[in-house]
Amino acid sequence: MAEPGHRLSVTQGTGPELHACKESEYHYEYTACDSTGSRWRVAVPHTPGLCTSLPDPVKGTECSFSCNAGEFLDMKDQSCKPCAEGRYSLGTGIRFDEWDELPHGFASLSANMELDDSAAESTGNCTSSKWVPQGDYIASNTDECTATLMYAVNLKQSGTVNFEYYYPDSSIIFEFFVQNDQCQPNADDSRWMKTTEKGWEFHSVSITPAFSQRSQKRDPGAFLREWVAYTSECFPCKPGTYASKKGSSFCKLCPANSYSNKGETSCHQCDPDKYSEKGSSSCNVRPACTDKDYFYTHTACDANGETQLMYKWAKPKICSEDLEGAVKLPASGVKTSCPPCNPGFFKTSNSTCQPCPYGSYSNGSDCTHCPAGTEPAVGFEYKWWNTLPTNMETTVLSGINFEYKGMTGWEVAGDHIYTAAGASDNDFMILTLVVPGFRPPQSVMADTENKEVARITFVFETLCSVNCELYFMVGVNSRTNTPVETWKGSKGKQSYTYIIEENTTTSFTWAFQRTTFHEASRKYTNDVAKIYSINVTNVMNGVASYCRPCALEASDVGSSCTSCPAGYYIERDSGTCHSCPPNTILKAHQPYGVQACVPCGPGTKNNKIHSLCYNDCIFSRNTPTRTFNYNFSALANTVTLAGGPSFTSKGLKYFHHFTLSLCGNQGESGFSKSITAYVCQAVIIPPEVTGYKAGVSSQPVSLADRLIGVTTDMTLDGITSPAELFHPESLGIPDVIFFYRSNDVTQSCSSGRSTTIRVRCSPQKTVPGSLSLPGTCSDGTCDGCNFHFLWESAAACPLCSVADYHAIVSSCVAGIQKTTYVWREPKLCSGGISLPEQRVTICKTIDFWLKVGISAGTCTAILLTVLTCYFWKKNQKLEYKYSKLVMNATLKDCDLPAADSCAIMEGEDVEDDLIFTSKKSLFGKIKSFTSKRTPDGFDSVPLKTSSGGPDMDL
Repeated sequence: MAEPGHRLSVTQGTGPELHACKESEYHYEYTACDSTGSRWRVAVPHTPGLCTSLPDPVKGTECSFSCNAGEFLDMKDQSCKPCAEGRYSLGTGIRFDEWDELPHGFASLSANMELDDSAAESTGNCTSSKWVPQGDYIASNTDECTATLMYAVNLKQSGTVNFEYYYPDSSIIFEFFVQNDQCQPNADDSRWMKTTEKGWEFHSVSITPAFSQRSQKRDPGAFLREWVAYTSECFPCKPGTYASKKGSSFCKLCPANSYSNKGETSCHQCDPDKYSEKGSSSCNVRPACTDKDYFYTHTACDANGETQLMYKWAKPKICSEDLEGAVKLPASGVKTSCPPCNPGFFKTSNSTCQPCPYGSYSNGSDCTHCPAGTEPAVGFEYKWWNTLPTNMETTVLSGINFEYKGMTGWEVAGDHIYTAAGASDNDFMILTLVVPGFRPPQSVMADTENKEVARITFVFETLCSVNCELYFMVGVNSRTNTPVETWKGSKGKQSYTYIIEENTTTSFTWAFQRTTFHEASRKYTNDVAKIYSINVTNVMNGVASYCRPCALEASDVGSSCTSCPAGYYIERDSGTCHSCPPNTILKAHQPYGVQACVPCGPGTKNNKIHSLCYNDCIFSRNTPTRTFNYNFSALANTVTLAGGPSFTSKGLKYFHHFTLSLCGNQGESGFSKSITAYVCQAVIIPPEVTGYKAGVSSQPVSLADRLIGVTTDMTLDGITSPAELFHPESLGIPDVIFFYRSNDVTQSCSSGRSTTIRVRCSPQKTVPGSLSLPGTCSDGTCDGCNFHFLWESAAACPLCSVADYHAIVSSCVAGIQKTTYVWREPKLCSGGISLPEQRVTICKTIDFWLKVGISAGTCTAILLTVLTCYFWKKNQKLEYKYSKLVMNATLKDCDLPAADSCAIMEGEDVEDDLIFTSKKSLFGKIKSFTSKRTPDGFDSVPLKTSSGGPDMDL
């Protein structure tokens, strides 16, 4: 580029002489603005070196100069001029909406974030992974590489960058950010794009000259249309659009059955035998009409209470009845009696259906007042479809440009409602039901723990020959509908129930798409979705099909309903309130009879208001020999766990991140807001994949809403915790298993998700211990519905008791003996009782007891010797007496014995004393001295005559 004020000189050489540049061989550009805010207009050849003699640089417009929408800056005279017919401009911006090739100024880069940046194969593997122009849009790559689309622009004033994108797959990363010329991105939290729910969506970011030199779209896998800034020319209208006036800022779409080429000022009508959709660049030949081009419906009830089956051409009508083999529209059917009104409605005199007033109910015919002691069960129950209810509407969403069409998507058919033909097979047939709010039963107290406000149940069926899909979506407070469930392919007649947990304006949407592939003709109109009935409970301003018993005012029985206290059920017969039995919780949506009180699972108990079962981290296990008590309070804090790396089908790495709370809250209403789930799961995308400093996390999903029970059994309430998922326990203490359920129901988990946490005693692992996932299922689940965790910790061991220690008694040392208490090894308990203190007792040593033993033995020996001598002497006396008696027995009876023997009676030892005087012992002397004497000094000896007469004293 030439400097301002300088001419280009051509050096004569051997080559041919250059000719003077023509206007078609160069264009004008502005130089960069200087410090005074001025610039120069210079001429730049399209191809340098082909010509010479370019116009001199001239003073340019002010840097802040801009043109209005519909105008462009004519660089030749530097003035704004209106765009010609068939062209448009944004004035101060540039618009890109045709992507036949990558427009000038765009750059597409690619890299493999999974490989080391220094690897030679990193660039080679991703060379072909770039954004590809596809006509109406530009699409990213579909492999594991990261493709980046960039566009640089010099801003003169603040503005916005807007683009329309389609991003259906959340497993792909898609981000958009703006950065300045120092490559510093703006601090915008919205850089991570949200998935598109209804097709193409818009995204807008404000930009300023000081901070916005580059906009960047980086992903694998999104489609993009974009607007940016500054123009010096008008752009031709793309095919299918036109601009009939000068100075247009946009082009209009051609109406249906017309077309236009690029840069047209008007649209051309299609021939009668052809047709086109809105915004078409060509016309298609009309096919012959078939039975797939019309549908049937019912007319509204007339004054006579009759309806008629009608046939209508599907709009827009693209087929021709005049071609050979074309079918004609069938004649309308005969009139038949209208079906009854839906429950809660009554039929008026002109055969229309009107809702019954509050306090009454109906089965679809006449309204009846609720009896005393009952209240109407308000809601909506639709099972007859003669006309679409007033709070429901239907439309068709284009499967191509995702615009709503003024068409009917669902048609009534008496006992069901079904999907109409639509404009094409990939259109979405939309049915929406709006509920203003919900009204729980008057006799039920507000329950902060039980989240159920109402429920919707519908019976449906799909009949499909290709890959059809039926979506059920829920929107809260007019926010974007969130898909709740999806059914693919043919599904037999079945029922589905969704629990409503928020009392607010709610919309329910059903969307049916026959196929995702777009074809101009209708091939699959016989593929239909049918809904037979829809039942929503507890609807504000709803109607009632029956009345239910309610709690009565004690002061005025029979006149009004009152609220039972929380945790009380209603006795059907008397209408009185009764508290639920211990360890039960009340089913809030059906609080009638004691059967409404559901027992809590093992190891759990109810809170004060009988609204939930909880475990306070205390557990007991009984065996025939002893009772094991557990206290898991040390494990009550929230813990996190990340699984091993996983990879999407496109090779992007991510992790499953789990957050666990073993015991949750204590069941008190004051804590109900703090804990919403016991176990949550989120998907983490690491920084090396996102290319940003921090990782990205998905919205957490609840895996455990309520605690079912705590037990050592492997199975509880249909949930099984297989022992083979984890390494076996080796200490002989069974694992304590916490069983949980989640209310979230998905197509793959029709009964909801469940979670088990095995708490295992591991004395060597200090608090909080370690969490692990099944070795065979690194994501925590083998089937996607049942999740399993193992928590090993010393705090999971039973509380210590007297059975866990024993006493060791020491020997007696210096008169002291010690008793020490030690834990049994291995120690399989924690907490609980402490070891008793060491006990010290006074004792006698072995020397003392030896001396005592010798002394006692000596005394015993002496005593035995004395006794032996005594009894030997006694024995000698007895022998002497015996011999004397033998001698006396030989005398005659009349003879008197000798004097020395006649005076001796039995037992006397006088003779002995005389004979053994010299040998008398001390004991004998004392005995002789104390013997009894008569007063005359002689011994008194009793005598007994031989004849047995009376005794005589001599």
